[in-house]
Amino acid sequence: MTEIKVDLHTHSEGSYDGKEPVELMVEHGEDIDIDGFAVTDHDEIEESLKACEIAEDYDTVVLPGEEVSTSDGHLLAIGVEEKVDPSRPFQETVDDIRDKGGAAVVPHPFQKTRHGVSKRKIKDVDAVEAYNSWIFTGLQNRRAKKFSDKKGFPKVAGSDAHTLGLIGKAYAKIHIDKPRKEIEPEDVVEALRNGKVGMEGSRAPIHKAAYHYLKASVRKTAYFTSKFLEELIPEVKRYSKPLIEIYRKDFTG
Repeated sequence: MTEIKVDLHTHSEGSYDGKEPVELMVEHGEDIDIDGFAVTDHDEIEESLKACEIAEDYDTVVLPGEEVSTSDGHLLAIGVEEKVDPSRPFQETVDDIRDKGGAAVVPHPFQKTRHGVSKRKIKDVDAVEAYNSWIFTGLQNRRAKKFSDKKGFPKVAGSDAHTLGLIGKAYAKIHIDKPRKEIEPEDVVEALRNGKVGMEGSRAPIHKAAYHYLKASVRKTAYFTSKFLEELIPEVKRYSKPLIEIYRKDFTG
């Protein structure tokens, strides 16, 4: 049995609150002490699929994925190769992810400020992210772990990285009955769906977490303002992307 380390929760420039090109993410994955990662942008999958293509020339196992905005909160779709539609009920989205060949993982549960899914909605999922690196205290992770243990859900971890330096800060320990060189993304998904997982992680430095949330709030304001204006005035669409890019440049460096 081979154990590999896979960060199941990272973001690229494909997310409204991300900044890293997937080319750099894959290269960076070769240089750190993990075996792979999933690119899970918010309601987007193009950059994730691009990362998988790039990874074919590397040893790093890169999984396609998406962080889906369900009507009840965020949900990671690990291993899907087509976009999962947002704004649908939580369990309906879980079923769709599985139908698309993926595994459904609940990120940062119960955290309302981060669109976490409530306890009463989590009834049938493949795993719960019981450790997330972007926290100010350990309370939320302890709550997630306690809930997972009580309900019998497999526990995994993810860095929720939006910058290169945080990739691999937390990861799932995936157990697969294959030699490391033969392991493919679909093997990781199968292990997730069968509960053959563990977790390990550490927190982002508090000052970095605070700065991250400040930047994220600014980027979210730019993103959702542009979307709102697009609905009101379709002609605004030509200016919305430049607006988001200006905010990215000014506030992410």
